[in-house]
Amino acid sequence: MNTTILRKTALGIAGLAFTGGILAGPATHAHATTPTTGVTTTVQADKPAVDKDKLIPHGVQGDQSRIDLDDEQTANVKAIIAATKKAGMDERAAVVSIATALQESKLENLGHLGDRNDHDSQGLFQQRPSSGWGTVEQITDPEYATTAFLKGLKQVDGWQDMPLTKAAQTVQVSAYPDHYAQWEQQAADLVTDHWNS
Repeated sequence: MNTTILRKTALGIAGLAFTGGILAGPATHAHATTPTTGVTTTVQADKPAVDKDKLIPHGVQGDQSRIDLDDEQTANVKAIIAATKKAGMDERAAVVSIATALQESKLENLGHLGDRNDHDSQGLFQQRPSSGWGTVEQITDPEYATTAFLKGLKQVDGWQDMPLTKAAQTVQVSAYPDHYAQWEQQAADLVTDHWNS
């Protein structure tokens, strides 16, 4: 084949690819025109960052645990965050809620576990119908369960300034009050990943 034809073909393909790239542009960018120059520039259209200092204001306490999450657990994280926003509470409240659910259920919406069950505890937060948290149907609904937990958290005077484990324990009244602390870092990471998603 003639080298001139090959060169023209290669240049033509490169030109199409270049033009296509300019016209299509990256999917994650928005185009803006500078008013004074009329020049089009590319601006990153990122979501606002989460203030990480707000997530763990006192630093983590003790050794931290971490688990891998499946799709159901991740959906429960997103449900907790959505309920927190709906309740008008901030990212720190979401961290406390997620850390609590990590300790209580590993973010699984648990039904009655028979002999392995702690009395009649169920759902993400292991709330008990007999303790007034709601019906079984209610406490196994992630939005309802989170809203109930947050209602309790709001009643804890100064919860924002408490270590996570103390705030969670005041709501949950667990037999293992210090166990919530081990999930603070993973909870903060999950809020960072999903608060603006």
